[in-house]
Amino acid sequence: MKRHTRRRAAWTFFRQWLKSPLRTAAVAPSGRELAAAMIAELPADTHRVIELGGGTGALTRALLAHGIAGDALLVLELNEELHAHLHARFPQVRVELGDARDLANVAARSGFLEHGPADAIVSGLGLLAMPRETQHAILEAAFACLRPDGRFVQFTYGPQPPVADEVAAELGLSVRRGDFILRNMPPATVYVYCR
Repeated sequence: MKRHTRRRAAWTFFRQWLKSPLRTAAVAPSGRELAAAMIAELPADTHRVIELGGGTGALTRALLAHGIAGDALLVLELNEELHAHLHARFPQVRVELGDARDLANVAARSGFLEHGPADAIVSGLGLLAMPRETQHAILEAAFACLRPDGRFVQFTYGPQPPVADEVAAELGLSVRRGDFILRNMPPATVYVYCR
């Protein structure tokens, strides 16, 4: 990405954080190392991906560069300005405005699920700061869109797993800690959830 485009994306992201710090989990877009660590956790045969919380598109860009086809990628973004930014930047990708708790309906309505479930879901949502009920609703909706052995790959800035242990247990999920990315701003840890 060109330096000017990166700066504009970072400024757009930061403005959205200033407007609503509880809805925007970070003050800056994810870095390249974090995107690479998330992609490294995808199943080897991944072709269809859902991204939750597309932000300014750092992870979207990395997924496309990894070989995920635009029509096999669904990006969900709740923030209207970030949604418009993503839609303009990635016209080949299904970019939908919506809440992650409603993912199954959004994925069906957009036609994404007509070709089968997703192989993986990658998420930049601030799950750690969300109430357990919200975490439960998001994970339940996500796993309804995943193939049986699919993976939910999440990053977090906190020192603990992003999903409460009780929520993972209620949904029958196992969790594995992935890489810690010190060079991200702020540093982040990748977690992988499976059923």
